[in-house]
Amino acid sequence: MLSTMQDVPLLISRILRHGATVHASSQVITWTDGAEPRRRSFAEIGSRTAQLAHALRDELGVREGDRVGTLMWNHAEHVETYFAAPSMGAVLHTLNLRLPPQQLAWVVNHAEDRVVLVDGSLLPLLVPLLPHLRSVEHVVVSGPGDRSGLEGVRPRVHDYEELIAGRPTAYDWPELDERRAAAMCYTSGTTGDPKGVVFSHRSVYLHSMQVNMAQSMGLTDADTSLVVVPQFHVNAWGLPHAALMTGFNLLMPDRFLQPGPLAEMIESVRPTHAAAVPTIWQGLLAELTARPRDVSTLGQVTIGGSACPPALMEAFDALGMRVCHAWGMTETSPLGTIARAPGHAVGTDEEFGYRVTQGRFPASVEARLRGPDGDTLPWDGRSAGELEVRGPWIAGAYYPGPDGEPLRPAEKFSEDGWLKTGDVGTITQEGYLALTDRAKDVIKSGGEWISSVELENALMGHPEVAEAAVVAVPDEKWGERPLATVVLKEGATADFEALRAFLAGKVARWQLPERWSVVQTVPKTSVGKFDKKVIRKQYADGDLDVTQL
Repeated sequence: MLSTMQDVPLLISRILRHGATVHASSQVITWTDGAEPRRRSFAEIGSRTAQLAHALRDELGVREGDRVGTLMWNHAEHVETYFAAPSMGAVLHTLNLRLPPQQLAWVVNHAEDRVVLVDGSLLPLLVPLLPHLRSVEHVVVSGPGDRSGLEGVRPRVHDYEELIAGRPTAYDWPELDERRAAAMCYTSGTTGDPKGVVFSHRSVYLHSMQVNMAQSMGLTDADTSLVVVPQFHVNAWGLPHAALMTGFNLLMPDRFLQPGPLAEMIESVRPTHAAAVPTIWQGLLAELTARPRDVSTLGQVTIGGSACPPALMEAFDALGMRVCHAWGMTETSPLGTIARAPGHAVGTDEEFGYRVTQGRFPASVEARLRGPDGDTLPWDGRSAGELEVRGPWIAGAYYPGPDGEPLRPAEKFSEDGWLKTGDVGTITQEGYLALTDRAKDVIKSGGEWISSVELENALMGHPEVAEAAVVAVPDEKWGERPLATVVLKEGATADFEALRAFLAGKVARWQLPERWSVVQTVPKTSVGKFDKKVIRKQYADGDLDVTQL
């Protein structure tokens, strides 16, 4: 027996229409350099989004299924693209501007982006890549920047405002299948090339509803959210979509992500909520300690991307900013857990213990722990295993490879379709997740992944290095940083500065290790693999002679 309910697809265009009408007066506020912030109402966002969609279709020839890339900071124009591309049936592809140039070119080519919208300030990053971008036919430049490098390039170049000017402010958004691709992000390539995750209209819609629930971020049209988390970082944790669904204002920092400007934004615009990785908040805490500001309106801070140190949480609590810890990943859209204490613990000495966990799973995210032998472990708060999850906004595969088939590598997906997160932890009977380790030796630094294998392979390409092993070690500012241990070839004279300079051309600068050690041999397991737990113990015990650059 079927229900009698209407079958209305869950589409991003419906979120847009709702926000532009029901919450027409809510605003996207974009911070500027030394001037008043740019304010654009949701009604204006809706009109300009329609104009952009007309331009993409009529001028640039974008059709359903085409990929539209964005290399942009957080601002109103990026929000407009967030809604225009998927609502018209194309696929939004947010590009991580922190990827090394060769990986950035790789993901554009792999996704087959036809159009790239770019901020003028980021043209120095994009222009050198243009000769290598095989599928890009159009580049749309938003905002000021040196455009001289665009003269004579192969893709056609357009100005954002000129492109949309005079076009209709309404668009007949198509009735799409809610399971169609709406947006895509690539992982940071912790093992090999980055992997593409494709989000559907349905998954984005349901994820937005969860973001807005009281047990999650719980924002209303009385709130203003400072969205520091980049829009290229898993759809800015779903906040732009959630905002048009519920009506809370968006305060977008553009490229002004330093502690001083962020403190000025908070004091000037008076947001009630903010979201960012721990390193942003560590910098802001130092700024507020050195130069106190009135930040009294900022009552809620969502921290994710990497574990929040308890001391940082306590420091912000003392300032009246209540930290809410969250966990997720690109493959989980990203909301996987959020750490709100249960009612019986609120206001008691037990509350903080709940808040420092990764949090509790929402109703749409199922979780299980798997032991080394594949057995399912109990939720007893003690049994540690690899976390696996499934749900309507959890990836079931990666973007297709050369054969056009979805990729479901066994190391990432179980035989029955659950996502293997690569994180190891425990779950309590109440459903609170506490991560204790990583299944793979990947380094999480400032909310971004660093591949130890990539660093090792690059180091072992140096003519004077025989072996190299890289492990994560604790760091007060970044959470984790890489420690590089190297075995030099006999008679080698390479020093650590030279090795670091050798790496500089092969990985992003922020991934370069500061801690180095020369060892006689890299510890190995019984099957000849690097035994990294031994290296970590040697470091913790002070048994390594470590130089910090």
